[in-house]
Amino acid sequence: MQIQILKSKIHRVKVTQAELHYVGSITIDEALMEASNIIENEKVQIVNINNGERFETYVIKGARNSGTICLNGPAARKVQVGDIVIVIAYATMDFEEAKTWKPTLIFPNENNQIV
Repeated sequence: MQIQILKSKIHRVKVTQAELHYVGSITIDEALMEASNIIENEKVQIVNINNGERFETYVIKGARNSGTICLNGPAARKVQVGDIVIVIAYATMDFEEAKTWKPTLIFPNENNQIV
């Protein structure tokens, strides 16, 4: 049996931009991507702490150490600059493998930097 399980989480980062007129995605600082084990084009779920919105999109790489968290395209309507969001990625794996799996969780500071 295959199940979906938490793979990676960027916990409580601040939205720095929202660009409606864009193809669509979330731009994430490359350092945050690397630390959280999330790759470019990976599907992620975004959970907005401020308004309760939950939605899915894909990741594009932002400038390293910029602190960028930018929602692009239609996703820009689900956030406001300054909102706090959680970025979650899941993996599909065998049930037995999932029992011992350890996800990558990061907790950036208020400037979206790894401490």
